[in-house]
Amino acid sequence: MTRQKTVLFACGTGIATSTVVAHAVEDAMKERGIRFNSRQCKTTEVAGQIDDVDLVVTTAQLPKDLAKPVITTLAFLTGIGKAEALDKIEALLRD
Repeated sequence: MTRQKTVLFACGTGIATSTVVAHAVEDAMKERGIRFNSRQCKTTEVAGQIDDVDLVVTTAQLPKDLAKPVITTLAFLTGIGKAEALDKIEALLRD
């Protein structure tokens, strides 16, 4: 059995926006048959938490040198590009 992956959701405060995005992604991935562990943090905390996560989804810019896949998107707030963002997330979680 493969290990369940962990997604870190990050926004400026680690509260409101990351919660909205996390719930949207969790619901969409559940419909696609994918389960994962979910954590949230402030963007300033990502570097300290990145070691044990498989993917970071953020609404703010992060340093380019992070050693994990990062998806930076406002799609879950604006609705623009949401399907594409979900497809990218699904591909990374299935990988």
